[in-house]
Amino acid sequence: MRVFITGASGHVGSALVPELLGAGHEVVGLARSDKSAATLATWGAEVFRGDLDDLDRLQEAASAADGVVHLAFKHEAMLTGNYDDAITADLRAIDAIAEALAGSGKPFVGTSGTLMIAGLGRTGTETDALPSGPRVDAENKVIGLADTNVRSSVVRLPPTVHSELDHFGFIPILISIARNSGTASYVGDGASRWPAGHTLDAAHLYRLALENAPAGTRLHAVGDEGIPFREIAESIGAHLSLPVTSIEPEAAGDHFGFLAPLVTLDDPTSSAITQKLLGWQPMHPGLLADMDKGHYFQ
Repeated sequence: MRVFITGASGHVGSALVPELLGAGHEVVGLARSDKSAATLATWGAEVFRGDLDDLDRLQEAASAADGVVHLAFKHEAMLTGNYDDAITADLRAIDAIAEALAGSGKPFVGTSGTLMIAGLGRTGTETDALPSGPRVDAENKVIGLADTNVRSSVVRLPPTVHSELDHFGFIPILISIARNSGTASYVGDGASRWPAGHTLDAAHLYRLALENAPAGTRLHAVGDEGIPFREIAESIGAHLSLPVTSIEPEAAGDHFGFLAPLVTLDDPTSSAITQKLLGWQPMHPGLLADMDKGHYFQ
């Protein structure tokens, strides 16, 4: 299968490209910079220059492919306060790819997050969905492509996708916050739970989705169903030899910055349906065991 990937040189892409190549697929990776292009070429992927705003280029690459995986998102815009712009760009990119794939029966694997269904008061499953909202609209748009004869699916990533390949995710950010503040902190009693998944397990799930996921399928790349945030803070504190402290909710913004709204979200999430449907099994270490390897703290 000739697979076009947006975000191919990013965190999950850096595991997915070798995963696909190792399974005998051809990979065409979208590259917006010389650095990304060089990285993809080193891995053995074909380079396709462009970015999420090059809608004609996205359609060209999608039309020439046997399947598409959409990983890219304007994270820089999101982190600098231009979240609405990032959301709009994502929806336009999905529309462009969808137009190229309509009626083809080809697979299109999109990306979402389990935090979209946080706060249910119970463990979330693949059957849970919201009618609308930021990034929810993109997820629903991809799922809806099943009605246009596109074998669409969405992989929901947990807030912590962890491994030695993770350099800019939430765990590195939390470690940086702890180093700068001199304390590893959690809010209140720290009981809010975050699911987690290993990067290599997530990459394997994307391949299985591309190859076999039924149209209109939501999938969860979750290994740890829910780790209390307090335990994440305790691990960070132990590795950095810093005190572990509770902070009041009203102080969360000053301490955690843009992460403040997320650290108190209770997001226990199951991947049981995904595992049964595609035969996917998390094979790599859980988050706390992975942190104990020490690579996050070097």
